[in-house]
Amino acid sequence: MAAGTIQPVSAAQPAASHASTAKSTRLMSLDAYRGFIMLMLVSGGFGLGALEAYPGWSWLAGQVEHAAWEGCTFWDLIQPAFTFMVGVAMPFSLARRRAVGDSPARVFGHVAWRALILIVLSNIYSNWGAKPGELKLQFINVLCQIAFGYVLCALVLRLPFRAQVAVALAIFAGYWGLFVAFPGPDGPWSQTGNIGAVIDLKVLGYNYSGYYTTINFVGNALTILFGCWAGLLLQSGRSHADRLKILGLCSAAGFALGLGLQPFIPMVKRLWTGSFVLFSAGWVILMLMVFYWIIEVKQVKRWTFPFLVLGMNSIFVYSLGQIGISGWLNRGLAGFTGNFAFLGALGAIPQRVLVLAGLWYLCYWLYQRKIFLKI
Repeated sequence: MAAGTIQPVSAAQPAASHASTAKSTRLMSLDAYRGFIMLMLVSGGFGLGALEAYPGWSWLAGQVEHAAWEGCTFWDLIQPAFTFMVGVAMPFSLARRRAVGDSPARVFGHVAWRALILIVLSNIYSNWGAKPGELKLQFINVLCQIAFGYVLCALVLRLPFRAQVAVALAIFAGYWGLFVAFPGPDGPWSQTGNIGAVIDLKVLGYNYSGYYTTINFVGNALTILFGCWAGLLLQSGRSHADRLKILGLCSAAGFALGLGLQPFIPMVKRLWTGSFVLFSAGWVILMLMVFYWIIEVKQVKRWTFPFLVLGMNSIFVYSLGQIGISGWLNRGLAGFTGNFAFLGALGAIPQRVLVLAGLWYLCYWLYQRKIFLKI
């Protein structure tokens, strides 16, 4: 979210490189990809969970639900895509600030300020609607996870590229080693009592529902860093063919390494384990390639408009979802649609699409007036 979804305009506007102040070129594919992610994020699964009741379609219903523990579904890839695009945006955003003369200290100060705002917003959203005595400090919301990873990656990006890779490998190994050194009752990747859960209980006094842990941000930071490297590649002067070739190799490596490590490091999104980091990276890079090839290489752009509307105001549409506007729209529309009860369980699908259309129109209203919420 940070630089990518909070500042969608800058994310698609490459600034000058260290060596030159070449004219920036807007990469519409980044805005469109970001908009696609936001569409998925606020879609509520398009109501496809209703297909669980229909033999032969339960597999599709399962793709809009998180894996219970081990494994990976389409729904498990939304947050990695979200955070990956934060990383893609960072080189553009940081380079733009350097181009206007900001010192390294000033740039990092801006990064830290953004991260702080994200943490505050995260806690507001997570405690929205709670009673005063029920308020809890939390760090598992996607915004907090991004805030921590954003700061870490901003520091890593100041190093030479080889040093960045070395740091990434050290983080990967260290995160794995932490779980192995302090196993839970069922081993390192125990659903309860793993080292992340122990830390949360000691520091926060409680454990999150769904078996998530605060230290997930470590794996999340690696996903952001992969996005940063993709952003540096897109910022470079390489040809379309070279960019796609490198991205393709990285995607294939992500699939191969993620699946290869799975017998040793289970693929658990709720812990953001190493195998999940790599396997999900394979998918999100592949998705980026598709958008880049169609939009930048083939110059087929007209279909992107619905995504651009969301991508240009991603923090706004995300916030709407977090404070329950989707539910409010759903209840309001139900008075007119009757939740399409005549369709049985399938009525959830058109009902959800109407709610999504309402959210999209709110973003379109802002888009028409060139109002883009930023941090």
